[in-house]
Amino acid sequence: MSRGRMIYMGALREGETSLQRMRAFQTLGFDLIPLDILKAVPAGFWRRMEFRLRNRLFRMGLPMPLPDRAGLNRALISLSIANSPIRWIWLDKPLLIQPATIRNIRARCSGVTVAAFSPDDMGQRHNQSQTFLELLPELDVFVTTKSYNVPELQALGCSRVLFMDNGYDPETHHPVPVTSEMRERLGGPVGFIGSYEEERAAFLLYLAAQGIPVRVWGGISWRRCRFRHPNLRLEYRELVGANYAPALCSFDINLCFLRKKNRDLQTTRSVEIPACGAFMLAERTDEHRRLFEEDREAVFFETREELLEKCRFYLAHSERRLEIAARGLDRCRQRGYDYAHRLEEVLRRFQEGKEDRR
Repeated sequence: MSRGRMIYMGALREGETSLQRMRAFQTLGFDLIPLDILKAVPAGFWRRMEFRLRNRLFRMGLPMPLPDRAGLNRALISLSIANSPIRWIWLDKPLLIQPATIRNIRARCSGVTVAAFSPDDMGQRHNQSQTFLELLPELDVFVTTKSYNVPELQALGCSRVLFMDNGYDPETHHPVPVTSEMRERLGGPVGFIGSYEEERAAFLLYLAAQGIPVRVWGGISWRRCRFRHPNLRLEYRELVGANYAPALCSFDINLCFLRKKNRDLQTTRSVEIPACGAFMLAERTDEHRRLFEEDREAVFFETREELLEKCRFYLAHSERRLEIAARGLDRCRQRGYDYAHRLEEVLRRFQEGKEDRR
């Protein structure tokens, strides 16, 4: 039975978590009307430069809105009118959607619920835009994977903010049988998949200097890494889509660093690694320890010395490593860490909140 029509705006490219959440909403019974923000990238050199300049000025503290040269707001209004009645509009990180757009849609489409979501730290200016700040009061709900963003976004004017733990997509994140060719192409003893940060690089260099072979997949951001060592292998490519799960499964140990700039207590990797049946060695936080039982379903560290000690131990004890990885996978499946269960819970809590306010 259909749960109604939903316009879903996000980066709808294979490997993007936006697309994975959209698939989850389809699983939950919504009729999805997609709006791909990747097709709304400003065309032309000068338009891109204008976008970057305005974004830079905003980060410096000026109330500088971002231009919507590709007509994302017009497209959202047109889709809403053409597909009425719309029950939900879901906006992934809506940096360009203007408050007037939502007011226009509400005037034409009665009963629509407008929700926004971001996996980023939207309490900090480097992830915001002036348009986003102005949009917050127009939203019915904002969903965040950052627990500390709840009071911060409420203080910025959003009437309802719900926290959701990170999730995974069963179609993307699942165990993959590892061949010797796959391990040679993608994996190794210790691996990290993610973008460059100086602290991450320092930890990885420390492991390499102590004799631990480390391989990093993370795109061109790692060209900023000034560290070099024979045991530190930097791959200047991102792994998305079909290569992501095979790479996780091809590493004996998958490191899960948190992004300090975003004040992370958990991240998408926190759930994606165990969901692939892969062994995770992650930074120790209260949220990580709530998601997975320490030393039984995942392993955690704080200092570089503890990281080294645990890498050495679990590389030498493959049976223990495989047992922990298997229990981590069971935890993901039995506790409903996939996006469909996560989003169903968010919808339930939102509906209960609406009834409580009546």
